[in-house]
Amino acid sequence: MDLTRAIGVAAAGLKAQAGRMRIISENIANADSTARTAGGDPYRRKVPTLRSSFDDELAAQVVSLGRVERDRSDFRVKHEPGHPLADAEGNVRLPNVNSLIEQTDMREAQRSYEANLNMVGAARRMIVRTLDILRA
Repeated sequence: MDLTRAIGVAAAGLKAQAGRMRIISENIANADSTARTAGGDPYRRKVPTLRSSFDDELAAQVVSLGRVERDRSDFRVKHEPGHPLADAEGNVRLPNVNSLIEQTDMREAQRSYEANLNMVGAARRMIVRTLDILRA
């Protein structure tokens, strides 16, 4: 694999992980939100997926952000009788977002992003070194 192709593959990984981090950030930002109206559903956690495809221009397999799916797990319920959105039993439905899971997913996405960034940097250094050798 030539170095420009390696940079292209790593750049696709950077883009995919950046999209993944954006979705995870949205989940974290909405972890404590409530529904807009009484009886409505609160924010539902989004789950980013990654897909692999063949890039004809690079002639290589690349990863990209796939479909963003909705987590179908139950909403959290908190007993708050004084809340304006509480139901008849005094329960408020909260998003099905677990901040600990989101932080773990974010850390994993950041590490993957850094690995791709390191790959771009290494390929660039090899290109520069090769040009230096050819000039000598």
